[in-house]
Amino acid sequence: MTQLALGIDIGGTNTAFGLVDCKGTIIFEESQPTKSFATPIDLITFLYNHLEIKKNLDTIVGIGIGAPNGNHFTGTIEYAPNLDWKGIIPLKELFEKQFNKPTQLTNDANAAAVGEKMFGAAKTFKNFVTITLGTGLGSGIYIDNQLVYGAHGIAGEYGHIRIIPNGRQCKCGRFGCLETYVSATGVVRSIKELKSTDSHTSEIQTIENPSAKDVFRLAKNGDAFCQEIIDYTAEILGSSLADFAAFSDPEAFILFGGIAQSGALFAHKVKEAMEKNILNIYKDKITIATSTLHDQNAAILGNAATIFSNQN
Repeated sequence: MTQLALGIDIGGTNTAFGLVDCKGTIIFEESQPTKSFATPIDLITFLYNHLEIKKNLDTIVGIGIGAPNGNHFTGTIEYAPNLDWKGIIPLKELFEKQFNKPTQLTNDANAAAVGEKMFGAAKTFKNFVTITLGTGLGSGIYIDNQLVYGAHGIAGEYGHIRIIPNGRQCKCGRFGCLETYVSATGVVRSIKELKSTDSHTSEIQTIENPSAKDVFRLAKNGDAFCQEIIDYTAEILGSSLADFAAFSDPEAFILFGGIAQSGALFAHKVKEAMEKNILNIYKDKITIATSTLHDQNAAILGNAATIFSNQN
């Protein structure tokens, strides 16, 4: 019987899950709105019953979970600003009690980094950073072939560095955090907050509840205001990565998530902004790449990879 890992990606908008083999093949994958689960127990019960019906429970060797503010050491989600579940949640313990399978919990960006290392764009890199661009912004950091967890198991909260004094309010309670500008929600906020003569003629203003995907779609079709939003977003991210380079001296930054899937143009703009702001000693030494796993659901792969990498 093929041994499979259950990969679960708990996001602020959707929770994706699927079964993956040790070669990185996704056997099946599905997704549910995260808000449809009022409590973590509701999610766990749903997944258990769903896999029991599919007769997949006996094939599972472990469960890898990525979640905002996921603490690898304690197995808890701690005060995640982009989830409705509040406080400290012992998610690893709850899953192991229901499934009776070894479970790994980590920050969703760390899981993405493991997935890129095992199956994706980072196979040849020893020093790299994965930047996840979804509802929020996270980072998974590899230094000398080791994933960095930090002293308390929660390293990589790069979305919460403050880049603009007294800037946009963040769900974490502070102001000016990077993810309030560079994330799917940050792009949507820019629609209302950027002042431009082009904004009045932009098609984005005619959409009742516009999304970041709408902005990138319209920009591709020549909408000047949407192009301005993308330039603004790329400039902030590139400048921030220039500062990050001074911390870990990576070979590459790998962009992952919905915004990264918009195409090579965004990555190119981020690269330009980074090179413009970076220290001379790092110039032209760091690659900006996009995930090679987007068409395979890298989030599921990454979380499953935490199980297989732990077996190696």
